[in-house]
Amino acid sequence: MQLSRIFVILLFSGLAACSSGPTNEYQTYPELNARELYESALESMKTGNFGSAIRRLEALDLRYPFGAYSQQSQLDLIYAYYKRGDSESAISTADRFIRQNPRHANVDYAYYMKGLVNFNSEVGFFQEVFAAKLSERDASSARTAFEDFAELMRRYPESNYAADARQRMIFLRNRLADYEIHVARYYMTRDAYLAAANRAKYVVEHYPKTPAVADALNIMASAYDILELTDLAADARTVLKHNFPDYES
Repeated sequence: MQLSRIFVILLFSGLAACSSGPTNEYQTYPELNARELYESALESMKTGNFGSAIRRLEALDLRYPFGAYSQQSQLDLIYAYYKRGDSESAISTADRFIRQNPRHANVDYAYYMKGLVNFNSEVGFFQEVFAAKLSERDASSARTAFEDFAELMRRYPESNYAADARQRMIFLRNRLADYEIHVARYYMTRDAYLAAANRAKYVVEHYPKTPAVADALNIMASAYDILELTDLAADARTVLKHNFPDYES
């Protein structure tokens, strides 16, 4: 009986403690107005304290969703999430900004940041501290990043971020082609020669200006030889020799 009374007292004490604290993020800085919240968030970002910046920007977004600092604070929040390593929140905030502000002068930044977040997820921290070759890792993030940058280029070819996006797309295109070669070689080791040839052919057709094309043609020639598709093998070797005369398998 005594234990039951103690449990009830502790339970209600815990509930009281919870109810006395802030229930929503916007209650964290009740003493600051919109301008003060925004300026303090910028100061936190300048010093690299992105956690503090995020809390202030989130508070600003919740307390003043239609205020003078609303749209810019959302753009800054995308960057703060990115720098903090919260990819999911960065992308969802970018998507929300694009959805709510499709004609905003800086909406191209939101498209660019989506690509940058996925690009960073793809490359990782020094390729996961060199734990595995980049070409051997799943390429889904690379594909998503490429599509994000491509969307930016389609919509805003004159964007200030277009040049950087274009360079990253070149890297990603090479990365995607290398991954296809990795898969094709795996199929060769598993005696799945037709699958290997088709994967290599995909590289030739979809990534024609990448260094991986030479390897793709060589795989096609080898696979077609084994499959006794002599004409296709000869064609692959002819194209390989013509375009890459110094290639050594």
